[in-house]
Amino acid sequence: MAGNLFDLSGRVAVVTGGNGGIGLGMAEGLAGAGAAVLIVGRDAAKNAAAEARLREAGARAASLVADVADPAENRRLVAAAEERFGRLDIFVANAGINIRRPPEKYLPEEWNTILTTNLSSAFYGAQAAHPAMLKQKGGKVIVIGSMTSIFGASFAAAYSASKGGIVQLARALATAWARDNIQVNAVLPGWIDTDLTRTGRNEVDGLHERVLARTPAGRWGVPEDMAGIAVFLASRGSDFVTGAAIPVDGGYAVQA
Repeated sequence: MAGNLFDLSGRVAVVTGGNGGIGLGMAEGLAGAGAAVLIVGRDAAKNAAAEARLREAGARAASLVADVADPAENRRLVAAAEERFGRLDIFVANAGINIRRPPEKYLPEEWNTILTTNLSSAFYGAQAAHPAMLKQKGGKVIVIGSMTSIFGASFAAAYSASKGGIVQLARALATAWARDNIQVNAVLPGWIDTDLTRTGRNEVDGLHERVLARTPAGRWGVPEDMAGIAVFLASRGSDFVTGAAIPVDGGYAVQA
């Protein structure tokens, strides 16, 4: 296979929840490898700031306000990517939320909101992206799980359920769409230093110390640590990788 396996020049990516944290780290990685990137989020100001950051680095970038919990909004954002950049090759379903509390105290609406935002939206986005990828005779779908896809978390039952579902979603879509040359994989971030996890450190006593003690790398991750896995899974280098769930966690998942 000739050429740079990880060159994304001419490719177009959508990153939901791409205006901060893990999503922005992945968007920057994709843009740095040459992809045009559409940032999608609910906060217009954060979207604009993320878009400007990518443009300042020399990337082709745009942003769009959308609620990815709505199937119609996912179809709209895919159409926007095609209209703005002419095609769609890469879909990163990263949007997610968490509400931390003991499982017996969750309200039904909290449970439903987390499952819809974290799991259903990933399915709606992949489903919307599928016809666009068929036009290109292939594509890459990257869904974002978590280490709680593997482990239980007493303070995050809804989040854990949604992220466990993400792994099974990736496997199901991978088997369904392999014939279409569409690879679908899940990324399982460990403890990455973002606004979401900073809130967790404030809400869960001793969390910071426990993370450092268990992580062989001896540190929390940063959003930039997500760039490489995004490029790999979006590139020709991963054309025979599908249905995988890949931890990016500094060794947290393999530590006894």
